[in-house]
Amino acid sequence: MNLKQLSQMLGLSQTTVSRALNGYPEVNRETRERVLKAVRETGYRPNKAAQRLATGKAGSIGLVMPTSPGNSSDVHFSEFLTGLGEEALRHDFHFVLTPADPNDEVGALKRLAASGNVDALFVNYMRGHDPRLEMLKTLSMPFLVHGRSIGSEPDYPYLDIDNEAAFYDATKLLLQLGHRRFALLNGPIYLDFAIRRKNGVEAALAVWGLALDEARVSHTAMTDEQGLFEMERILQLEQRPTAVLCSSTVLALGAVRAINQAKLKLGEDISLIAHDDVLTLLKPESFTVPLTTTRSSLRAAGIRIAERLIGEIKHSETFPAQELWKTELIVRASTGVAPAD
Repeated sequence: MNLKQLSQMLGLSQTTVSRALNGYPEVNRETRERVLKAVRETGYRPNKAAQRLATGKAGSIGLVMPTSPGNSSDVHFSEFLTGLGEEALRHDFHFVLTPADPNDEVGALKRLAASGNVDALFVNYMRGHDPRLEMLKTLSMPFLVHGRSIGSEPDYPYLDIDNEAAFYDATKLLLQLGHRRFALLNGPIYLDFAIRRKNGVEAALAVWGLALDEARVSHTAMTDEQGLFEMERILQLEQRPTAVLCSSTVLALGAVRAINQAKLKLGEDISLIAHDDVLTLLKPESFTVPLTTTRSSLRAAGIRIAERLIGEIKHSETFPAQELWKTELIVRASTGVAPAD
């Protein structure tokens, strides 16, 4: 059965049937229930091309994925996409995923918006003074940012976690445990979350009259290989840290390996707190010494972003323009009292 046949059977226009299926608020409840009952009974599946003609909507969310030969795969992005896909499936929405040169993301977003193949855009991996924002604000199309852009006017829709508060609280816990020498294994410094996390560490240390030693700071891709390399380097310093903060559980995986290789006991000789995005394949409680974490869910963020964008496309619900989620600080065995010098 196609849309025309379904609409004839119900005595409704094709536009009304499409709008009922897509949850548009102008279709009254009785009509929507009639349409949904007929869909269940007939097994009708909407044709995307017909839907688009009837509603003027593509039923798709667009995103640009920067890629180049040197780029490594990212488990964090995969976890986020899983959440985005979970919610999109509930509403029979699609993704349009466009690969792009990392130096041409603005152009790629413009082309995607102009293609007519998407109803909304979302962007992530925000940078300080991000050049994508000004272009996005000129489009007559909904968009949503995962993260924020430090140094940019905060007049855009976003969902982010409070990175600064997360790392402030983590540092404060370690300070209360007597730690005074800190290391930070962070993401690339041009990314907004990395800037804010470092700011959080420095703000907490400043309260105690301390400063972060740049020799014990790294800004790298968040892989276990980089975590191992940077932790090995830092442990060779004349005054090694007694406390380490990692911007990812993946970085922490390598850091813990370096700590073990140095014959140090995690939670006794050196304490470690990692940021945890609730990754399906890497759980902090499964480490030999369970990790203390600042926890948030990338999958939950993906679900929420899809929910907000689809709601805006359908005009079915009102959402706050900006959301800043708090993280949880979950204390496990990887943090302990600072060792005596």
